[in-house]
Amino acid sequence: MKNQAIGRPRVYSSNAEKQAAYRKRKKHQRVSVHFKSNTDMWSTPPELFAELHAEFNFQLDVCAIAENARCPRFFSPTQNGLAQKWEGVCWMNPPYGRTIGDWMKKAKESAEEGATVVCLVPARTDTRWWHDYAVKAKEIRYLKGRLKFGKAENSAPFPSAVIIFMPPDRTPS
Repeated sequence: MKNQAIGRPRVYSSNAEKQAAYRKRKKHQRVSVHFKSNTDMWSTPPELFAELHAEFNFQLDVCAIAENARCPRFFSPTQNGLAQKWEGVCWMNPPYGRTIGDWMKKAKESAEEGATVVCLVPARTDTRWWHDYAVKAKEIRYLKGRLKFGKAENSAPFPSAVIIFMPPDRTPS
């Protein structure tokens, strides 16, 4: 009689066999909805943008689509904001996927060239892009609670932060 038939834990002949069985079980489990999304574009909550716009008076939304642009002047995906020159006071709510590090790098570099860039990003302090760019900003504002993006029914499954990059000669107000 096998051990599983009477409810006892399976006995593995080696650690490798145990790991292989674990990987096989995990492969067939679904990914939690808390860690995936059908999109990497999250529309900025209007109340948050209004508060920040009152403080910074944004001139350019560097990564938007017509439906979620927060400034009259914006770069769409077809214009590729990463390939454009960012000037003045810029708003950035980047795609929250694998390219977020590229957007943060561009924000930092644009500030070094004279722009002010205010970024809404997930507070992922365990990532390379956070340590390479976010911690080098003039200011980091951790947002209390979880934001509700766009027309989502629920709040985001991650905390958020506002990262403020400024030219070297400017300081936060």
